[in-house]
This record gives sequence, structure tokens and C-alpha cells, in this order.
Amino acid sequence: MSRRRQTGLIAIAAALVLGACSTGGEGVPGASADATGGGAEQEAHQVDIEAVLDGMSTEQRVGQLLMPTVPGTTAEEAAPLVEQYHLGGVIYFPENLADAEQIAEMSSGLQEAGRAASAGAPLLLGVDQEQGLVARLGSIVTEFPDAMAIGATGSTDDAATLGRITGTELRALGINTDFVPVGDVNVNPDNPVIGIRSFGADPEAVSAMVAAEVGAFRQAGVATSVKHFPGHGDTATDSHTGLPVIETGRADWEATDLPPFRAAIEAGTDMVMVGHLSMPALDDSGDPATLSEPIVTGVLREELGFEGVVVTDALNMEAVRESHGDGEVAVRALEAGVDLLLMPPDLDLAYNALLTAVEEERISSERLEESVRRVLELKARLGLFPEQAAESGADAPAEIRSQESLAAAQGVADRSVTLLRNDEVDGAPVLPAAEGATVHVSGSGAETLAAALGESGVEVVTEGPAGADLAVVGTNGARGDAEQRAAVAALVDTGTPVVAVAVGTPYDVAALPGIAGYLATYSGQEVSLRAAARVITGEVAPSGRLPVAVPAGDGPEFAIGDGLGY
Repeated sequence: MSRRRQTGLIAIAAALVLGACSTGGEGVPGASADATGGGAEQEAHQVDIEAVLDGMSTEQRVGQLLMPTVPGTTAEEAAPLVEQYHLGGVIYFPENLADAEQIAEMSSGLQEAGRAASAGAPLLLGVDQEQGLVARLGSIVTEFPDAMAIGATGSTDDAATLGRITGTELRALGINTDFVPVGDVNVNPDNPVIGIRSFGADPEAVSAMVAAEVGAFRQAGVATSVKHFPGHGDTATDSHTGLPVIETGRADWEATDLPPFRAAIEAGTDMVMVGHLSMPALDDSGDPATLSEPIVTGVLREELGFEGVVVTDALNMEAVRESHGDGEVAVRALEAGVDLLLMPPDLDLAYNALLTAVEEERISSERLEESVRRVLELKARLGLFPEQAAESGADAPAEIRSQESLAAAQGVADRSVTLLRNDEVDGAPVLPAAEGATVHVSGSGAETLAAALGESGVEVVTEGPAGADLAVVGTNGARGDAEQRAAVAALVDTGTPVVAVAVGTPYDVAALPGIAGYLATYSGQEVSLRAAARVITGEVAPSGRLPVAVPAGDGPEFAIGDGLGY
């Protein structure tokens, strides 16, 4: 049977139905599975993908490869772009997101516009909801700590909990695509763009977390897009502002960066996001991976056997705009093997550049069909076609931020807190704080941390640290911030025992001499600050373990797996 007819008729269950991308190739066994949200059995429906594809004009096919931002908080404001360019998808940002009811209504209206504009094809409605630092929905949904905090728990169940709850809430809002998980292995403490967005520095541990999260999102009926292939964890350059060059050799890349992406593919990730970074070991042209045929087609497609949707990182980032104009970037990405173009900075320019490339046969009709078919297959696996699934209804927002979900997120945060220093003061460890102790709080997250400490039973004083039993200071990147280090040193000079709470990466501990205690939360989320307070007061015993190594600075070196308890 031909590839065209094999994929022409896809049977999937209605509602929250997903199927793993078929994979093959060396070291990546072929896999295909269906999962229904909540495990519910649904009547199977069929979508004739080839009939949908054959019913599309060239303009509609080109539009299916575009996923830009849109204006406004209503379908009426955003629909004109969907209709004019026959969009394949839309990515939401905070300016589109007011509350649960509004999002559900906008999503439903946009789906109607998308089907009308694109021969019945629905929209991918996506968002960057990694949780923690990158969480576009904020407190509209249940908030979890960052990925590195999940890594510190050492529990794939916690990764799955995040994926299950986040995915279920997104789907209730009509959002069917989340650009997660981060598969980057953060081996560079100076990484300016990944850091706590990564599960850690151990490839095996990161791989396990990535696979667990992918599986949980699949169960919830939300597409995942592991990122940023071929790996953004060993860079000191932010690809939003410049092109990172990863000097890792092929063997080291295969040992460190590749495993989480392989694990995501094996777990059935629907998409792989290609990063704007140059890796000479895989392609010595100097092009970013986004525009690299050797990386996208050669490595990702042919070597790893990935047959799902390949999506670019945001095309408005400077790293991919340094060598080519925005229209040319869109064409070159498709030539490289990419299927979906995320956030082109000039939608009209990208759309017309692709149309011209097709008309001039720079991009063949077969190549265009290949990518459109993959996008349509993904939409069918998600159960988005009208003959497959009911959309989120008026009752959907009631599923958001349940007490059970909020408690689950707090439990994850509690388990992530890592105690790395606990020196003795007057013959006893500084933590947990003695009952009735007075505590002065300052630094990053101080207001939330102080409120949480007060709720946990200590007296928070505001007149200054000198008269307090304990000085708690939040840090965030103090390793590279002289002002923060000076503030901590001033606290130490008062003679009050100082406990630092790192709400970002944990590397600060080696740059803060004189402190008596050090906790890492790996996140500035309210649940993480509350978890730190619970550990400080002894309500919760610290159980987190370092998911990264901390190089020596003015203090000791720490290894992956380090952590103290009570």
C-alpha cells in the first residue's frame, strides 16, 4: 500500500484521542498507540486525510504551515488573520488570555473560523505552558514549579502529575497543543536561557522525566513538542538575542544531549521543536538547526526516524534572522524539512514567500503536501475534526484549579526543596527554625516568602535583621550578580544566622560565603516559596536532591544527587 493511502484514512477515538507518531530508524523502535483522555472508551471515527488535503487550494495548504500570534481576547478580533491566511494554528500569549471562560469561548470561536477558512481543517491552538518561569496562563490554571524542581524530586510520577493536570486544564480551555517538555540537558551553569526550565544535568534522569511528561500530556489529549533540538543545554548565548554555537562533538552530543529527544520520540511526542542554534558537529555550514537540512532531515528524520511534525522555535528570535530575511527564512525552514513555522515576525511576508516558492517550484507540490499531511494527521490524532470530537463546552472552566490539583502542585513543590547547607549555630543546626523564632525576610520573593513563613508559625519581623533569630534571604542568580552577593554579605555581617533560599538556579550556594543555611527551590512560584517556608519551619522535611552539579566558587562543590535532610 502506498504511503498516501496508508495515511489517508486515520481511525481514532473521539474526544481526547491521541496517537504516537510512528517512529523507526536505528535505536528508535517503531511505535503507534492511541490514548483517550481519562481512559474513557469512545466510539471510533474516521477522517479521510487525503480527501481533506485534496480539497485544499495551494493557498490553504500553505496556510496550514503557519502558527502565528493573533491580536485580542475574542475570536472576532483574531478571526480575520485566521481567515485571510488559512492558518494551521495559533499560539496564545498573555495578551490573549483573561480568564478561563474567555479562553474557552475564544478557542471555540477560532475553531469555527479555522474550519471555515481551511476546507474543514481545525486549528492547532497552542501555548507555552512549561510551568514556572515560562507559563503564559499564570494563575488562570494550576501553577506548578519549574522543570528543575521536578527533577529535584527524582520522581517521574511528579512529572506525570504536572503533565496530567496541566494538559487536562488546557484541553478544558480548548487549547490542544503545549510546547513542552524542555528536553535540554542543562550542563552549563551560565546558560542564560534554559537553566531551571531544564529537568537537570543528567541525561538519563532528564530522559525519564521527559518521557513521563509526554505520556501524561498524551493521556490528557494535548499535543507535545519536545524542545530545543538538537539541544540548548550547553550554551552561554540566548538565542533570542544571538546565534548560539554549540561546540560539542558528535560523540558527546549523542551521550548528553540526544537521549531526552530520543526518549520523547519513543514516548510518542507529536512534535519536535528545532532550536535556533548552530552545531558544527552535525552541520558545519553555520546555519541554525532550524534551517539545516542535515540536522532536520538527516539526523531527526532519517537517523532518528521521527515522522511527526517538526516545528521551528519562534521565528521572531534574532538567532534565526541574522543571515536571511524573514521571507527567506520561512522558505529555507521548509526546505530543511520543517513542517510548521512558529511566530513568523511578518505573517504576510512569510505566507507570500512560501506561495512564491511553490509557484516557482523551488518547493515542490509533493514537498508541500508532505508537511500539510503531517499537520492534518496530528489534528486527526487529537480528535479535532468536527466528525470526531465535541469541543470544550460551557462547563469546561469548572475543571480548572480544583482543590485536588492545587494540593498536588503544592506536594510536588514540597518534595523539590533541597537543603545543601545546615551549619550548627549555638550547638544546633540552624534549620529547622526553633518554635517561636523571629525571622527577618529580604531579597527575591521576600513578600510571598514572609507571608508563607507567618502562616507556618514563626514571627516575621520588619525592623531589621539584627534583632531577629534568623535572617532569610531570597536569591536569584546571585552567582553572577555582585549586588545580590553584597546584600547577603551585609546580612552575614549583622551576626544574625543567614539562610539563603535560591528561587532560581541552585548555583548561588558556592558564591555566598558565611551563610549558615542554604535551600534551593528551583522556582519562584508561590507554591515553591510556600514549600521553602514549610521546610524552614520544619513542617516539611527537605527531600529534594540536586539535579545538577554546582561548581566550586567561594564555597564547596556539590554533585548531582547531593542534599541534606532533617
